[in-house]
Amino acid sequence: MSVKHINPRVFWGSSAIIGALLVSTLAMPGIADHAFKAAQAWAIDTFGWFYISSVAVFLVVVLALGFGPAGKLKLGPDDAEPDFPYVSWLAMLFAAGMGIGLMYFAVAEPVQHYISPPEAKSGTITAAREAMAITFHHYGVHAWAIYALVGLSLGYFTYRKDLPLTLRSGLSPLLGKRINGPIGDAIDIFAVCGTVFGVSTSLGFGVSQMTAGLAYEYGVPDGTTTKIVVIVLVMGAATLSVLSGADRGIRRLSELNLAMAVLLMLFVLALGPTLFLLRALMQNFGLYLDHFVMRTFTLYAYEPRAWMADWTLFYWAWWIAWSPFVGMFIARISRGRTIREFVIGVLFVPTAFTFLWMTVFGNTAISLDLGSAAGGIARAVQADLSTALFKFLEYLPAASITSTLAIALVAVFFITSADSGALVIDTLASGGAEDTPRWQRIYWCVLLGVTATLLLVIGGLGALQAATLLAALPFCFIMLLLAVGLVRQTNADLAGVTLSDTAPAVATRLKRLLVPARRTEILRELAQTGGPALRSVHEALQKEGWAESVVEIDEERCVLTLGMEAGRSFTYRLAPRSRPLAAYTALEASEERRSKAWFLAAQTNEDSRMRDLTGFTVEQIAADVLTQLERWRPR
Repeated sequence: MSVKHINPRVFWGSSAIIGALLVSTLAMPGIADHAFKAAQAWAIDTFGWFYISSVAVFLVVVLALGFGPAGKLKLGPDDAEPDFPYVSWLAMLFAAGMGIGLMYFAVAEPVQHYISPPEAKSGTITAAREAMAITFHHYGVHAWAIYALVGLSLGYFTYRKDLPLTLRSGLSPLLGKRINGPIGDAIDIFAVCGTVFGVSTSLGFGVSQMTAGLAYEYGVPDGTTTKIVVIVLVMGAATLSVLSGADRGIRRLSELNLAMAVLLMLFVLALGPTLFLLRALMQNFGLYLDHFVMRTFTLYAYEPRAWMADWTLFYWAWWIAWSPFVGMFIARISRGRTIREFVIGVLFVPTAFTFLWMTVFGNTAISLDLGSAAGGIARAVQADLSTALFKFLEYLPAASITSTLAIALVAVFFITSADSGALVIDTLASGGAEDTPRWQRIYWCVLLGVTATLLLVIGGLGALQAATLLAALPFCFIMLLLAVGLVRQTNADLAGVTLSDTAPAVATRLKRLLVPARRTEILRELAQTGGPALRSVHEALQKEGWAESVVEIDEERCVLTLGMEAGRSFTYRLAPRSRPLAAYTALEASEERRSKAWFLAAQTNEDSRMRDLTGFTVEQIAADVLTQLERWRPR
């Protein structure tokens, strides 16, 4: 068994922790359930303010990066092109980001808020309006900002900085080379465990809804055997999909997923109260915007109520716990996108579709419950969330057909969540490698299936769900560090690009054209700015552990050499160079006319071109060194 694609500490460490947690949960389901839920309740009650403020910070950071100067930077080299067409990209991030949750809660959540709103009177028109505004808040840009921050950090450092596709890479501006040590391993192990348990609990929701639908429509026994059979079949399909890779199986399943979802939504929109739904969509969106700032920071501090912990804080913790999985998957499929394109695509497009989806299903359910259903949908939601969608479809034409389509859609969502989850875990455990052995991908698919099966059979799903949400608290701190590292790196890159491309002011450059520099002037610049700039970069490299960096400075040249792996090296050289004097200079007709104009030339060992750095400051030259180092690739 080859282990060349494994990070042994992450692979075996996470496997051992997952095994230990599974054994303890299965051996003592009651005790584990009580302990994890008590710890989760304490974390949410004590740090609810921290969740709320952190999610607000994540949203501000993502918007600032997307629509600020950094928005033009690409997740990859400047000439990189996207790996996937736009529609395929949106389909994949939609399927991985919300997936099963949209099917499971599309009817259930709006109706639950309608029955038990935090402020309005239950079962009223006011409660219906508030229910949709709350649902929009829970599934809106706040949730996607959490995913976007992780995905943006991973995509930027992986594809633009050539670091491994692992969570530790996002902390490189803060930790330097220490990300390759125990701290980095601990972060990746944490991400693997969180992803396994997060995906497993969501698969538990999906399997429960599938078997409930089969029992509701076709009388198939909704028992343990049925659940196991469904998990085996779906995980088998997920395994085949993940073996084919993101560009084939996962992409095609995601496109099928989106097509089926749109078909079901259009059916409900057309045969439901269409005009009411279109009006409701506009009003729901208006209420969402109107309450945006207030709900962003609402904690009910003056009138404490359990509703906040049961809903908004629960959701924020859930999205944060899921963010390593969704963020890494989004990063993996987003190479070549600009930051602005990434933010628009991840933050707004899925949110808009989710708002339409929730309006079509949620408002139709509430409308039917107020009318022909006479409270039947509300009672179904209270009795069993898994059957709420199928009870809802009963009140529309062709219920058996749409219920079958809904079951198939849950199955495809199930498969896309499982295969993308396994792909992400495989990438984390292999140190960011994308070309991993087949057995390794199969291992994680099987582990996901076994975990979901054992938890459903023994009844430990609630305990593990609580444990997953509890893990959101420490990861929230990690996400704040990812935000700091990303902002710091993009600012540095913007400074490097701007400074190396613009150079001195227009007046200075014009002066150089009209009155070209002498060789002695360039030698003076070399001593006053070139040497100090290369020394500053050399000292920074030494602090980061690059012991093989060497700087050589004399009167005629300044050279920085950085040793790399496999005997390769990066060399940056500054020296005076000359070129023919421009014909339009003021010295052209002068008796003192010089045939050559001198300039301070910068050149690397991989690029024969010489760049004119005449007039650059120490900081500008240092920024150009870093820019060329980032662009350098060993052959």
